[in-house]
Amino acid sequence: MSGYRTLPVPDGLDGMRVDAGLAKLLGLSRTVVAALTESGDVVLDGRPAGKSDRLVAGAWLEVTLPEPERPVVVQAVPVEGLVVLHEDDDVIVVDKPVGVAVHPSPGWTGPTVVGGLAAAGVRIATSGAAERQGVVHRLDVGTTGVMVVAKSESAYSALKHAFKERTVDKLYHALVQGHPDPIKGTIDAPIDRHPKHDYKFAVMADGKPSITHYEVTEAFRAASLLDVHLETGRTHQIRVHFSALRHPCVGDLTYGADPVLAKRLGVTRQWLHARALGFRHPAGGSWVEYTSDYPADLQAALDLLRAEG
Repeated sequence: MSGYRTLPVPDGLDGMRVDAGLAKLLGLSRTVVAALTESGDVVLDGRPAGKSDRLVAGAWLEVTLPEPERPVVVQAVPVEGLVVLHEDDDVIVVDKPVGVAVHPSPGWTGPTVVGGLAAAGVRIATSGAAERQGVVHRLDVGTTGVMVVAKSESAYSALKHAFKERTVDKLYHALVQGHPDPIKGTIDAPIDRHPKHDYKFAVMADGKPSITHYEVTEAFRAASLLDVHLETGRTHQIRVHFSALRHPCVGDLTYGADPVLAKRLGVTRQWLHARALGFRHPAGGSWVEYTSDYPADLQAALDLLRAEG
């Protein structure tokens, strides 16, 4: 809905506040109407109206509506460091480098896995929203490692179902600050959007069920290396859960990591890597598993910690 609207205020809206009345009249949220009044895009009888002004029946109303957001488009741009671990007619398994989003989204102008595959001439399933076609699970921009994309429609359906039913084995390696106690355990804590920062998530009582299993595999003076198996796959799940335990991923400044330790280890993002992915192959049902080596920055941080003894 965009453009310019002029009309008299209907009798039924007489006396109503501008934000409430226009929200009703135009089918917009009060927040959107408030923003329109702030930018001077709502005019009553020739004068800009404030959101708490009152409407008068018969008064002449002029509203300039915002342009609709353009749909997000997949740009076929080669992605440096995007390695294909396996490809057949149904699936393509890739090793995602750091700084790459899985698919385009509003506000993201960087490289994407979907765009990189398109540039490489890989045809993927057309199921799902246009910008997310073939995508059955995601990794954060700052998380590296193994992920699968569906190429055939049947693989898309089968993998979507497998992720939903939790029959996929997702192994991550995480380097967290301090020493989790117990050294092997399960974090069962619901997650939802952070109440104050919409780019973050948090453990919230009324959030979505979220379950993380972990085991310490190597302990250092300042940090611990963990095997992490995800039972659910919420956005930022591992980062949120370990931050809630006061053991954030090393380098994860968004979730409370120590910037001094991150700098000392040369880590400029969360130390979190999708190490292995196992699933029943959509064609034939045999169990397949793919693994990804640590990228240079994560390996270097581990080497430093091991050298310190």
